[in-house]
Amino acid sequence: MEIAIRNIGNSKGVVLPKPLLAQAGLEGETTALIQVENGSIVLSKSSKPLRAGWALAAAAIAEQGEDELIMGEFGNADDAELRW
Repeated sequence: MEIAIRNIGNSKGVVLPKPLLAQAGLEGETTALIQVENGSIVLSKSSKPLRAGWALAAAAIAEQGEDELIMGEFGNADDAELRW
């Protein structure tokens, strides 16, 4: 299969057909790994989702009581006068 390489600003891009993504197991994915191997660009499924484990780590920090705000509470006192 041959596809066009398109100009996107100062970069280049390609549009991958949905059936091709499905064959690679990438249909419905929002991220992928990309690398160059032996002169070829290889696109593959990410080993883990972005931010995987962040929720559990945040919960563990909160359980230890180490989740206080660094700068404390602050607001925008002048916002009350704004008309939206």
